[in-house]
Amino acid sequence: MKKVFVYGDFNILHPGHLRLLKFAKESGDYLIVGINGDKVSNKGISEDIRLESIQATSYVDEAFILNETPIEYIIKNKPIIVVKGKEHEDKDNPELEIINSYGGKLLFSSGEIGFSSLDLLRQEFLSVNYNVNHNNQYIQRHNFSFDSLQNIIEKFKNLKVLVIGDTIVDEYVTCEPLGMSQEDPTIVVSPLLNDKFIGGAAIVASHAKTLGSHVKFISVAGSDENKEFVQDGLKKLDIDVLLYEDSTRPTTLKQRFRANTKTLLRVNHLKQHGINKDIENKILDNIKQNIQDIDLIIFSDFSYGVLTNTLIDSIIKLGLKNNIFMTADSQSSSQVGDISKFKDMTLVTPTEREIRLSLNDFESGLVVLSDELVGKTKSKYIFTTLGAEGMMIYNSSKDELLTDNINALGNIIKDVSGAGDSLLTCSSMALSVGASVWQSAYLGSLASAIQISRVGNMPITKKEILKELDR
Repeated sequence: MKKVFVYGDFNILHPGHLRLLKFAKESGDYLIVGINGDKVSNKGISEDIRLESIQATSYVDEAFILNETPIEYIIKNKPIIVVKGKEHEDKDNPELEIINSYGGKLLFSSGEIGFSSLDLLRQEFLSVNYNVNHNNQYIQRHNFSFDSLQNIIEKFKNLKVLVIGDTIVDEYVTCEPLGMSQEDPTIVVSPLLNDKFIGGAAIVASHAKTLGSHVKFISVAGSDENKEFVQDGLKKLDIDVLLYEDSTRPTTLKQRFRANTKTLLRVNHLKQHGINKDIENKILDNIKQNIQDIDLIIFSDFSYGVLTNTLIDSIIKLGLKNNIFMTADSQSSSQVGDISKFKDMTLVTPTEREIRLSLNDFESGLVVLSDELVGKTKSKYIFTTLGAEGMMIYNSSKDELLTDNINALGNIIKDVSGAGDSLLTCSSMALSVGASVWQSAYLGSLASAIQISRVGNMPITKKEILKELDR
């Protein structure tokens, strides 16, 4: 491990310090910072405060109070690299001879001009500041209360959910914009920060778990570090994970390159061919063996090959035979899915584009489209998501209203990725514990409003929903 050593007073931590620390961290593997103790640096700010400030900086791996001279520390510990500010380059540097004696290097830099604090950049992912506009007219129209919604959420703890579908890893690459190339009209950026999130069907399983239920997750992934990332993340949530390995495909990775809180480019790394018969049979055998322990099956389909037609049809037959709630979403954002291949679902949650693609109908109104999809698939409820316009609810049972609409409840939109997944999960769970279609739609809309208020696909928690309902 290449250890880097920096020392100084660090009285008031400013961007210049952060640039220096960033340069030092990038020069090796492990950054150690020595804070001159009060006996050495007596400038009014205590050593404890100065140490705490440095320890809170994400570039620094280790920090301590330096109560000896820097030369004494270097002689004893022999760091491979020592970094000092550029202003020291033309001065006397007594460390140089010692560092050269054991093959180390003394580097001088004040860091690069540009964004210095990764901690500020990370706030985009850590901050949650949702502002929900509740639809009181809808609530009154369907005669339910916030208390009743809270009671529904509490029932999730008894629910056993199986989630099956395509595993995806979402990677956000935060960049610093450098300008436009002079050779051609191309935007030039420099990557600063990488953050990975569990996505696809795996985030649906995560939502179901953090909302309170018992969850089993079945999917297929490649033999790579992204599979390990997903598997480790789901196991930490105490999800029963069954990831079949397919060496012919990498685990699907979707990269988003962002600068100044805007997405510049998306890059998908994936294979879309169907899984082989051997994996199909293993998945089906496992579900057959555990079917008695399942209350709800959620199909989360991205058309990347896990949910083949054979597998879908076989699981649906099992579900119908055992009287299990089944719900589905088949996404068609950058790919072409088909929601109509999911027959006899209690709930499907297509976007308008997805329902039109599945029916090859780009002229009819939304109610006609919903009626056509029910005729083709025998779905009981259809929640057609309409982005900023909210969601249209279609109730094929016709025991109450045929249709209704919920406006988008979220006021703050940071990242729409994952909104549909949170809606599908929360609404499906609500229906399966006895909520009405109207209550289920409202809870799903609320989960979606919370999801879009932050950057990155993070699981919606039971605590977040209850807190908003209590407010």
